[in-house]
Amino acid sequence: MPGLLIKDVPVELHKKLKESAARHRRSMTQQALALLEDGLRRTEPGGELPPPFTGSVPMTRALATRGRRQGQE
Repeated sequence: MPGLLIKDVPVELHKKLKESAARHRRSMTQQALALLEDGLRRTEPGGELPPPFTGSVPMTRALATRGRRQGQE
C-alpha cells in the first residue's frame, strides 16, 4: 500500500488531529485517513449539475456583491 509523509505540520493542527483521533478512538494515521476520505468525498460531484443559465442578465459588480452577501446569510 502506498505511504504518505506529511512534513512541517503546524503545532495547532497536530494537536487538533491528536485530540480528534482520541475522541474517535483511532490512531492519528487512521484519523488522518478518515478525514482525507471524508473531505475528498465531499468535493466529488454528487449528481448531475443543472443546465447553465442562458438568460441575458449582465453580470455587474453590484450583482456579484449582492449575491455574495446573500450567500453569507
